[in-house]
Parts: sequence; structure tokens; C-alpha cells
Amino acid sequence: MTEYFAHSPKEGYPAQTYAQHVNGVLNRVRCFASETAQYSVLDGKMLLRVSEIAAIYHDLGKLDQENQPVLSGHKAARSLPINHADAGAAFLLDDTHISILAAIAIASHHMGLPDFVSESNRGESMFRDDRVKEAVDAALSKYSRIHDSIIDTKPLADTSMPSGDLPVFLRLLLSCLVDADHTDTAIHYRKYPDEVNTIPLRPAERLVKLDQYVEELKQNGVNDERNTLRNEMYFTCRDTIIDSAISSCDSPVGSGKTTAVMAHLLAQAERRGLRRIFVVLPFTNIIRQSVKTYREGLVLPGEKADDVVAELHHRADFESEDARHLTALWRAPIIVTTAVAFFETLASNSTATLRRLHELPGSAVFVDESHAALPSKLLPLAWKWINIYASEWNCYWVLASGSLNRFWTIPEIAGVYNTNCIPEIIDDRLHNQLSVYENNRITYKCDLWPKGTAELVDWISGYPGPRLVILNTIQSAAIIADYFSEYYGRNCVEHLSTALTSNDRDSVLERVIKRLNNKEDADWTLVATSCVEAGVNLSFKNGFRELGSLVSLLQASGRVNREGILDNSEMWTFCILEDGMLKLNPGMKESASVLKEYLERQITVSPELSTQSISNEIALYGLSGKYKNLIISEELRKFPEVDRDFKVIDTETRLVVTDSNIADNIKRGNINWKELQKVSVQIPKYKLDELGTPKVLDNIYFWNIDYNDFLGYMAGIIPLIKFDGFI
Repeated sequence: MTEYFAHSPKEGYPAQTYAQHVNGVLNRVRCFASETAQYSVLDGKMLLRVSEIAAIYHDLGKLDQENQPVLSGHKAARSLPINHADAGAAFLLDDTHISILAAIAIASHHMGLPDFVSESNRGESMFRDDRVKEAVDAALSKYSRIHDSIIDTKPLADTSMPSGDLPVFLRLLLSCLVDADHTDTAIHYRKYPDEVNTIPLRPAERLVKLDQYVEELKQNGVNDERNTLRNEMYFTCRDTIIDSAISSCDSPVGSGKTTAVMAHLLAQAERRGLRRIFVVLPFTNIIRQSVKTYREGLVLPGEKADDVVAELHHRADFESEDARHLTALWRAPIIVTTAVAFFETLASNSTATLRRLHELPGSAVFVDESHAALPSKLLPLAWKWINIYASEWNCYWVLASGSLNRFWTIPEIAGVYNTNCIPEIIDDRLHNQLSVYENNRITYKCDLWPKGTAELVDWISGYPGPRLVILNTIQSAAIIADYFSEYYGRNCVEHLSTALTSNDRDSVLERVIKRLNNKEDADWTLVATSCVEAGVNLSFKNGFRELGSLVSLLQASGRVNREGILDNSEMWTFCILEDGMLKLNPGMKESASVLKEYLERQITVSPELSTQSISNEIALYGLSGKYKNLIISEELRKFPEVDRDFKVIDTETRLVVTDSNIADNIKRGNINWKELQKVSVQIPKYKLDELGTPKVLDNIYFWNIDYNDFLGYMAGIIPLIKFDGFI
């Protein structure tokens, strides 16, 4: 009997047979889809049925006589002669219409979800590859006969359509198929373990552990009124019963929100039967402090901390067989990630990115510092997704902040999901008591005359330290840090931004905390980007923030005189002068103009302005152009447009490693996605192209110019800026 293959021999591993792969993918897709379906309100059974159909026929085209010599290893080729995804789509789109949705998933399982408007205009070629359509149609019956002789499972037709939101359903469907496909392939090539022990959430047990952790903090802390209120905040959040699928938590700086909201989520997860908790922090945030707290307070005896609480610093998504095992997944019971990685996954049409999405249904999602999670122009579509996952896929959402803006009350953002009835986890009495400590903690001041590098550094240095300075771009922060070091000494400055790898950011953060705890060490400055505005328990004497949004200013102020025990602490807003070194952030132009008007009119800066600032921004600039059309593109299922336009950070970036040994290990397959997250940075692709930065694998690059643990990859760029004008 002729043997048919699905994957060619590689790196000493044999070819994988067609039967092995299809049956492997089918078993995994049943597992993924059935777990997801448990949390569906409307379409769970359909998701399981259609996923099975797609799994069975997804590689039908690999049976083509031109593809088999390559897959068996008898013929070398960079790609298959015949697009193998077309056959499965053609088979399911024929006159019997076994499943149109499964056909779409198969057609998309390498190229990603297409533009349905463009596809509908193609008539009979819809969801087909015109380059091979004629050849595939001629051979389709032969493919089918061979397939039936190898694969025993014969699925029933399913021509129905989802009752719920179709774009979300299609993304989840493709997610189940692609994760099963990529996982099975990675296992065959020994780049992924055969069995992965799924760690259950066990919310009731983790809540007991968290109670013990908080009690220990209380016993070791100062017994004052503020800590008493923090304790009340914890138990109020833990014990509050919320029946709706979305709630909010407006809690001031220093109220213990990190542990209190987690207690609430665990209690809700136990009550609702949820399987996973996501903590979503602002898009450029330093997440390690939150991760450290959760690992100390939630890991049970016998468990590995990084298996229970996963940290995802940035998106790491790879399509090629050589790099699929490096894709960051959502399989841990508790996941701490950034808004970029989280919300851009919801928006994606890419197979590598969507691979993890099926893990979201049945989760509690804590959008911490929700005011800073997304630019206002992206909120309408994000709010729609929040509501769909809440109502159709049993997700429970908590939107929390120390300066909460209730964007869901703004008609231009909320759309048909407009509501004033999102319940609060804490009542007005407790909120007001906690807010007392915000009074007179700092004084907001501004100097809006633009300053160049030297003038800005000299001005900041005239104020008592320790000082916090926040710039709007990585380049500006590195330039200012470098100038401080050159003219005032390296000991007078620390630098913290995403120009540094996660491991190096951790080291800087530890050093900053140590210096802040040393009251004799005061005359120094931390220069940073907005990554320190949330999720880090830091407290400086004075703060300086480049003109940006009101909510960013409020959040940055939470890192100044955090406990309210210092006198005369100030939070300054300043403007930079583009002097060939410093660089403005065009993405903040609109929100900065709103704050500038408030400051010039001497309107008091306060959390109560948060929602108003977004309304003013929309009133001034509207949700114009591509952002206004995002909702329409989603409804029309123009998936590539949604993926392209829903970008938290407009600049296209790539993953870059800075150590040659790491690059070699990646090539040899000796590194996993968790390790990659810690030793890599994201750098704009245009910079990599201009520098001719070498590629390691897929979309992973190697930084072959200077990198150090002070300025990160900017150590290689600053000399170019100084001498060559490179920006």
C-alpha cells in the first residue's frame, strides 16, 4: 500500500505520515474546541462540529501527486508545488456544501482570514486559489478517494451559521484548527513536548493562599489607618458579589488594587466556573512586579511559579514550522500580559497570532489601568469585543484604574453597547475614604516652553530628588539618560524603557527600588518611558512628564509621593524641542492638545476629568478615517483591514535578540517561548531595515550593533544619531 505524507523529513526526524498528522490534529482540535465550547452561550456545539470537519480535511491537498515527492523527502523544495489548503476548501464548498465555515477555516489556515467583501466579488472563486483551482478541481475526486482509504472518520455535514457574532466565531474556529495543526507539527519535530500538563485554576485554593499572603503583609506592615483601609479594600473586593459580566473598580493610588482585584477574580471564577484569569496591563508596561506579587501569593505547593503565572511582555507569533514552537501561548491558569499582546490578538487575522485565542472563553479578564490600555480611537471596537466575549463566551471583565475613565458612557465609543449601569466593586463610602490620601499628595505644575536636551536636563536637575522623568518615545528617554550620565555621572541616573530586554528591565527595577529605599541616596533621576506609569510600586520626591494625555499624567503622578508622606512634592508637565536628538511622538498629538488646553486654562488636574478628556478629544478630532471604519470593517468581515488598523502602537515592530548565543540557540531549536520573552526586545522594522539587521529565523532578528544594560539597544543607535543623523 502506498504511504502518503504530511510533513517532510527534517533535522534527523522522519517524514510524518498523512494519517498520523490528520488524526493528531483531529484529536487536538476536539480537545481545544470542546474545552472552548463549554463556555459558549450560543454556538459551542457548532464550534466543535465545524472544527472537526476542518481538521479532517485541512491537509487534503497534500495528497496531490506533485506535493507527495516533496513531503516524502524524495524531492527538495522550499514550498509545495500546489497550495495544499485549496483542496480542502474546494471539497467542502462543492455542491453538497458539507461546511462553508470549515472551508473558510481551511482556506485561511496558512494565509489568515481574508477580506469577505473581496472574496464575495470573486464569484465561484470565493475562498479559492485561482492559481491552482483548475488543477485541484480536476484531481479533487482522486484526493477524496485516497483520503477515505486512510482516514476512517467521516463527519456529517454542517451548513448552519452561528447565532452569535460571526467574526468572533470565525477567529475562534481558526484558532482551534491552527493550534491543533501547529502543536501536532511541533511535537513531531520534537520542538514541543508530547504531553503538556494543563494546570487547573483551582480558584478556591488559590484564594485561600492569597488570603494568607495578604494577612502576612498586614502583620509585617504598619498598623495605621491607610493600611486598615487597604485591608478593607481587599475583603470588600473579595466578597462583593457581581451578577453582571462586566464590572469596574475605581480605586485610588496605593489602595492595594493588585491583590484586591485578584481576590475578586478568584471568587468570581469559583462562582462562575471559569478556567483562566488574565491580567492586562497598559501597552508598554513593566509587568514583572505584578507577576512577582501573583507568584508569591497564588502558587500552591508542588507547582512551578512560571507555569502557574505566565508573563507575556510582547507578541511573539510565528508561522514557519521552524519557529512555531516560539509562539507565545495562553495555556497557564493565570496570564499577565500587555494590552498590545492581548487586544491585538482579538483583532488579528493572522494564524500565528490567533492560535492562542481559543483559550480566552471562560476567563476572568482584569484590564488594569484601563484608562491607559488603549488609545481612544481603538476603544469602540474593543468595547464591542468585551461585550461579545462577555455575553456569548462567558468571560467576566473588570475594568479598573486609579483614574478610571468611564468610556462606556461616551456614545461615540459605546455604540449599541452604551450603558451607565456597569456595577462598581467598591462602594462610594470606601472609595471616598481611600481618596482622602490623594488630597495634597502632590501639586500639579507645568512649564510648556519647549526645551532641548541640555536645557531640559539642567532644569530637571534643579529639583530635589529622587526624580522621575517620563518621555513619550524610547529615543527621547535614552537621549536624556545618556546626557545625564555624560554630564552628571552614571550614578546620577537610571534608565528604564522597552529598549532593554525583560531581564535587564528587572535588574534596573531592583536597583531603582533599592535606591529609593536608601534615604541617603536622593540626588539621582530615573529616566523612563510610560512603561513605569502603572503596575510598579515606586515613589519619587518629584516627577516630570512630557506633555501627553491627561490620564497618563494622572497615572505617572501615582509614582510620586505615593504614600503621601513627603512635603512639597510636585508633578511637572513639560514640552520638548525636537533638536535633532529628542523626538516627539505623533501618536500623542491629539490627547496632548487636550491636556495642554486644560493646563493653559488652569483647570485643576484630577481623576474626575478622565472621562471628560476622552470626550473632548473625540469632539476635537472625531473618530475619523480608518478608526471610524474599524467597526464597519469588522461587521463586513474585512479581517485584514481590522488586523492592519487595530494597532495599539502604529509602528510595525519585530522581535530582536541581543546575544549571539541566544541567536544560535534559536537556530538550533534550543529555546522556548518563555525564555525568548525574557531576552528579546521589540524594535521598529524600519530601523532594522535601515541598519540591515540580520534575521535569525522567521521574523526574529539579531541586534549586531551595541547593546548594554543601561541604554539597551539605544546604545547602538545613539552614536548614529549623534554623528549620522539617524532617527
